[in-house]
Amino acid sequence: MDNPQLPVIGHWIDGQEQSRPDGPTAPVHNPATGAVTGHVALADDSEIAAAVASAQRGFLIWSGYSMAKRQAVLFAFRELLNRRKPELAALITAEHGKVLSDAMGEIQRGQEVVELACGFPHLVKGAYSENASTGIDVYSLRQPLGVVGIISPFNFPAMVPMWFFPIAIAAGNAVILKPSEKDPSAALWMAGLWKEAGLPDGVFTVLQGDKRAVDGLLDAPEVQSLSFVGSTPIAQYIYQRAAANGKRVQALGGAKNHMLVLPDADPDLVADAAVNAGYGAAGERCMAISVVLAVEPVADELIERIRQRIDGLRIGDGAGGPDGEPHMGPLITREHRDKVSGYVDLAERDGARVVVDGRGVSVDGLEDGFWFGPTLLDRVPTSSRAYQEEIFGPVLSVVRVASFQEGVDLINSGQFGNGTAIFTNDGGAARRFQHEVQVGMIGINVPIPVPVAYHSFGGWKASLFGDAKAYGVHGFDFFTREKAVTSLWLDPAKHGGINLGFPQND
Repeated sequence: MDNPQLPVIGHWIDGQEQSRPDGPTAPVHNPATGAVTGHVALADDSEIAAAVASAQRGFLIWSGYSMAKRQAVLFAFRELLNRRKPELAALITAEHGKVLSDAMGEIQRGQEVVELACGFPHLVKGAYSENASTGIDVYSLRQPLGVVGIISPFNFPAMVPMWFFPIAIAAGNAVILKPSEKDPSAALWMAGLWKEAGLPDGVFTVLQGDKRAVDGLLDAPEVQSLSFVGSTPIAQYIYQRAAANGKRVQALGGAKNHMLVLPDADPDLVADAAVNAGYGAAGERCMAISVVLAVEPVADELIERIRQRIDGLRIGDGAGGPDGEPHMGPLITREHRDKVSGYVDLAERDGARVVVDGRGVSVDGLEDGFWFGPTLLDRVPTSSRAYQEEIFGPVLSVVRVASFQEGVDLINSGQFGNGTAIFTNDGGAARRFQHEVQVGMIGINVPIPVPVAYHSFGGWKASLFGDAKAYGVHGFDFFTREKAVTSLWLDPAKHGGINLGFPQND
């Protein structure tokens, strides 16, 4: 530990924050200043075992709660989150770097899943068939899995965990959340909120750490499922190792999202959408638009409109300052900033034209921050790794195509199938696009088509590995398992005594 005076961000086990004073840690930075603001504990084998044991105890208690009591805790969590989300947004901005309004938007989208989970009794009920055979009834039960693991990425430290844990908890499971070590505080804050809402100790555990903690969850026989969002190589690793250990897996991987622009589309709408979807959260979104497929002859006009909008973007500390909130904050780490810069170098070497260059951008007074400005590339060769691979930064590439079909073929030929969009006023073209494109989430004149909570989030191909998408009906199916019961009663008479009171849930 470089500076022992800085706070240590610990685990949340048995309803309290804890860490070993002599245990290994990793630095946590403020990306806007580059300064180390704390150290996060890295779990060892004993802490992994303690987290799993605590979650097991919590599950035995929580799974015995009635639906009515579980629902009351979920509603309490929702109300607390709604009142206090500015606190959480400030934590996210301090450790991730995104601007406060974007952090608030992240929380709001996660809260949608909390609100969906509040109505869980309808979504976990079974089915009943009376007299399936003479005197025999057949019915099904939906029951929780047990202890479930969630491994979340740095780019959405609140929203992505909320894609999973409200549904898992509502269904009666106990959750172990392993957040990114780059921005670990949001997970602890949410753990404290669950305790305040009345969740029993052990039902929501936070295990801080690196690959050792991840592998501990993958290998622990008590952990019944793993939910993950991150890069495709790690998603594939988690899927293979967890599945080999007999666990359920939902592992959401990377993306290379395209936006197909037809000549009849409104150019101002398209330019606004491309800037919003390409540069929001500094491009650190798995649903960011990174490639604009411009069906000629629209490319030159579109590039100019995008460039004009980039000129008006202000980069700075996401927490704001004397000039108010900027449009875009820094990238998460110095290493990631350099990686993004390397992709722009590569595209330029491969023949792309750099229209707007974000390399070397700095912010006065914050020169040590991890800054990278919005970047616009034209004529990016589809053979370049800068086109084929996920950059995860504020880099928007324009690829010129001759037709609708050429654009669809390019999208379908890629390794990813996460999200895509089409911009057009032609309903027939839009309908054909949604039918033919091999992608899990599609926007029609919507650049970031993240589904609402009662649908499900997830892509195709190398963007999703495992048994189910995130949240929606998929989420409830994933976090429960079904029993089928065949019943024969020779004497169905049952006497419950006299009670004239109005029936109540308990």
